Amino acid sequence: MNVRIIVNLLIFLTTTLPSVGQTMQPQHAGEIKQAINKLNTLGSVLYFAAHPDDENTRLIAWLAKEKRYRTGYLSLTRGDGGQNLIGTEQAEELGLIRTNELLAARRVDGGEQFFSKAIDFGFSKTWDETFRIWGRDQILADAVWVIRKFRPDVIITRFPPDERAGHGHHQASALLAIEAFSAAADPKRFPEQLAEVSVWQAKRLLWNTSSFFQGSPPSSSHFLTNIGEYNPYIGQSYGEIAAESRSNHKSQGFGSARQRGNSVERFEVLRGDAPEKDLFDGIETTWKRVPGSDNIPPLIATINQGFDMEHPEKSINDLLALLKEVEKLTDGYWKTQKAAEIKDLILACGGIWFESYAPAAMFAVDEQIPVRTAFIVRRPGIDVTVGDTTLPFNELHEESSVFDASAITQPYWLRQPHGLGRFVVDRQEDVGRPGNSDNPTTTVALRINGQELTFERPIVYKYTHPVRGEVYEPLAIAPKITANLGQKALVFNGSEPKTLEVVFTAHTQEEVSATAALHLPGGWRAEPERFPLAFSAKAEETVAKFTIYPAPQTSLTDSLRVVLQYGDTTAQANAIRTIAYEHIPRITWFPPAAARLSKVETGVSATRIGYLPGAGDLIPQALREIGLQVDVLTEQDVLSGKLGQYDAVITGVRLYNVNERIRHLQPRLLEYVKNGGTLVVQYNVSNGLQPVELGPYPLQLSRNRVTDETAPVTILSPDSRILNYPNKITAADFDGWIQERGLYFAGVADKHYEQPLRMADPGETPSDGSLLVAPYGKGNFVYTSLAFFRQLPAGVPGAYRLFVNLLAKPN
Repeated sequence: MNVRIIVNLLIFLTTTLPSVGQTMQPQHAGEIKQAINKLNTLGSVLYFAAHPDDENTRLIAWLAKEKRYRTGYLSLTRGDGGQNLIGTEQAEELGLIRTNELLAARRVDGGEQFFSKAIDFGFSKTWDETFRIWGRDQILADAVWVIRKFRPDVIITRFPPDERAGHGHHQASALLAIEAFSAAADPKRFPEQLAEVSVWQAKRLLWNTSSFFQGSPPSSSHFLTNIGEYNPYIGQSYGEIAAESRSNHKSQGFGSARQRGNSVERFEVLRGDAPEKDLFDGIETTWKRVPGSDNIPPLIATINQGFDMEHPEKSINDLLALLKEVEKLTDGYWKTQKAAEIKDLILACGGIWFESYAPAAMFAVDEQIPVRTAFIVRRPGIDVTVGDTTLPFNELHEESSVFDASAITQPYWLRQPHGLGRFVVDRQEDVGRPGNSDNPTTTVALRINGQELTFERPIVYKYTHPVRGEVYEPLAIAPKITANLGQKALVFNGSEPKTLEVVFTAHTQEEVSATAALHLPGGWRAEPERFPLAFSAKAEETVAKFTIYPAPQTSLTDSLRVVLQYGDTTAQANAIRTIAYEHIPRITWFPPAAARLSKVETGVSATRIGYLPGAGDLIPQALREIGLQVDVLTEQDVLSGKLGQYDAVITGVRLYNVNERIRHLQPRLLEYVKNGGTLVVQYNVSNGLQPVELGPYPLQLSRNRVTDETAPVTILSPDSRILNYPNKITAADFDGWIQERGLYFAGVADKHYEQPLRMADPGETPSDGSLLVAPYGKGNFVYTSLAFFRQLPAGVPGAYRLFVNLLAKPN
């Protein structure tokens, strides 16, 4: 074949996923000139923090595009424990979104992206709790591995190594950076890594401080540098680039205004010597650092001086000569890095474009996928051949090949079950990568002016959308059969059975058959016990209905799994999930086909519920699990006076932060309460509230939260009706909660509010602001900062019992 297709183990330097747009981004003459200038810069810097959106995008853009250093960002976590302002995805799926948002940001600001195995398990108040959950040595090993692979001359932290960091993950990231700075250079630390990498000592470790951090005023010991330049090759200042980069963090609501003009960054030395004039003082960043490179700078100078912006193709032969010299080097690090830059420059100067695409977005494992690779040479006078074919000038040419799909395209960090603190990664070489190294790719061999060059490109699917135009999607390799469950959690109120619908889908073009069954905890049973599957076409579906009978006399919270038997082989089935937002590539992944089982003994206080959406949660689906009718409301439903038909109305999380129209809706909501309804307002954050009173009486939010999901809860008002009807709430109802108790508690509240609960993280002053209840007119107003948006979708029995009580009307 002229185009060779393989499953590639991409080199560590390749850290980006396919672009939202084209797989090969076009470069104009100014960007080519900028890239030529970068050939003479041999410095690297690693930014180091805890979460997606922690990074200083202005500084990253300035380091990568103004100073032209190789610039990376190590985010220890993928942001799995944050909130989601654009949808209902949580946990692993939110981590997938935020991973891709970071990659979209790096495509704008020029940085590269890395991760450790650490999981964002939610807000942490202390570094010691963070390390206890993450495993300090395990995440330190990841940081050392990234440093030894990336070899930064300078490391920069976003946060200080003390309480000014404000978040346990933040402080932990700085403490790890300090320890990794020395450990990466110590052959006695993590010696098992040295079979693949060498020890590495960075020159200095700096804290990128600012007045944002309490107790960090400007100091004469701080190093200052202005990064507000305008780059004429790009046509933007770094404040403009940074805003575009940061605005990709859409799930966190970080849309940013473009900044122009001077901008001074401050740095404090944490390790190493202090810079005096430049961040890279005392560091050789020219070719002098590479033995045997004497012939290279003159060649780059010739290319730079002779570059013709109207005829960039004239530089190709000199770039090919430069590539030969670079490939003679014995320094593997800079040889690999600069050779890749030169090869990309050759393509840009020649207007040489190629991409590989499949005829569909998804195929099944073990299938052979037809692949078309299209080529075009858009500058004249260049001899480009593929195999035995000389590519014509400015005419598309295509080659055919086949890709053998040997494994599903599951994100590598989600291939194995994981605990609370960190993902399980089977292969050491995957540590640090933002995405899979074994996704479907092509290896393309081109002969350009007589010299052979090879390139890697992802295989994608592309189509034309009537509104968005040309759209690219990553190619997904699916299991032959997937099993999607209708619910994430099945909540049994009493001993009555429930019906579970499972949608089985074939993804292969070949005939496939299997037998499906449910794996249940002891004492539970399902009818039918087995369900035969037989598919003859791709995308064919079968819906199976299983009736599940709970075990008698049990309050078990466990899970069920779907298993598939192919002949003599039985295996856990996978579901298929897609996540689609326009600012990132479509995400397809295959979580285990499983659901949580919960046995809840709860009375019913309300039967018909209205739900007014906020930033996104799964409360409506969760309440339907216990038989309640939940209608999702629109603004018109509220304004038209239709609320009287509902026993209770619930507002979605952060409604009062994200809905500008709430000022017009709130009077109608309070009128509904006054007339006898129950209004349950879920948590909002203290900053960014719309200018409206949250309740019928004065109420102020704080930043207080209880992050320990096992923190003791004290019942202050055991006789309170909200803790007794229809369910008697005790301390046992707070067992089994996940991630946190609650967040953004009420700080100051009018005396009309009853506050029946008290709780605190260990060693902290207790707070009463997690649950507020007040009669108003004939109805009841409830404000709760308890994290029901996490507990109910997870099937936590006690959370259900308490939430049902919140929906009750007053006596």
